[in-house]
Amino acid sequence: MELNDVNNQISESVGKKHEKGRVFVHTGNGKGKTTAALGLALRAVGHGRKVLIIQFMKGRDYGESIAAQKYLPNLVIYKFGQNSFVMKGNPSQLDMELARNGLDLARQAISSGVFDLVILDEINVAVDFKLIQLEEVLDLIRSKPEQLDLGLTGRYAAQEVIELADLVTEMREIKHPFSLGIPAKAGFEF
Repeated sequence: MELNDVNNQISESVGKKHEKGRVFVHTGNGKGKTTAALGLALRAVGHGRKVLIIQFMKGRDYGESIAAQKYLPNLVIYKFGQNSFVMKGNPSQLDMELARNGLDLARQAISSGVFDLVILDEINVAVDFKLIQLEEVLDLIRSKPEQLDLGLTGRYAAQEVIELADLVTEMREIKHPFSLGIPAKAGFEF
């Protein structure tokens, strides 16, 4: 047996052991939750998987959505938000409708069998701001097909979401240019 044959056998057996889909959560007050989820999306696309990202509370085009449209046909991003901040405790009717539409698309995508990875970007914040109900998100997690990988990002992840997840990462801010008055720039948006 040659080294290549051993590597192929290992790759095949490792892949079979990990076919069950996972649930991951990126939360915390630090920068990098969406960026880390995008890294997992890019990795999945590199392995020929189909990825859907549903962005809650985001309405404008960011670098990732522009790049996906131009270069990554297996990565689809939909935005369900306005190009303005949502007022916690007083969201607009449009904010509520957009979040509801995002949740409806998430339900359809998760049950469709089309995607290998679905990422619900900023859904934790949408729950905390009461744009959507926690129980609906918990139902999404519990009812996902076994092979689907599912990601949830955003600050304020509910303890119930954390308990259902297989992987939870908390981003913690140590230093941030914005606190020094340095604005974000295209290509390094924070």
